[in-house]
Amino acid sequence: MKFEDIESLIRLFESSDWDGLRISGPDCQIHVFKDPSLVERRQPPYNVAAATSAATRTEPTPPRAAPSEQVAPPAGKSNAIDIAEGMVVVRAPNLGTFYRAPKPGADPYVTVGQRVEADTEVCVIEVMKLFTAVRAGVAGIVRQVLVADGQMVEFDQPLFVIEPMNS
Repeated sequence: MKFEDIESLIRLFESSDWDGLRISGPDCQIHVFKDPSLVERRQPPYNVAAATSAATRTEPTPPRAAPSEQVAPPAGKSNAIDIAEGMVVVRAPNLGTFYRAPKPGADPYVTVGQRVEADTEVCVIEVMKLFTAVRAGVAGIVRQVLVADGQMVEFDQPLFVIEPMNS
């Protein structure tokens, strides 16, 4: 990892609402925290290389007694997210900048109401000039886009809500 890469990561971290950032590679480990009390926590380091090659995590939402129950938003966010029972949440495989389209001015990869297959690319996440393609992970209909184009996202942050459909 080059010094410029580390500088870029720290600038990205400082401009975010994240509490901490841990990155491990074969030759380097970086642990940065805004709150010194977080340093004592024993969490596994976050590995950028592994995240960029990892498959997108999708998970069905747990059944709920009341469909209006809300999911807690990411740290520092005030808007709660309504997720209906049986929907699938597509989550960020790594931290970075969320992009809905392949380039500025282009049509988004997917729109609300669009049918997708498990391998449909729904967005990309960029960190340090590395782009991670995020796939739907399930066949269905896109029901919600939870992140604005160009917004910083955290690892595991909900990005899309998909209503699963039988193929």
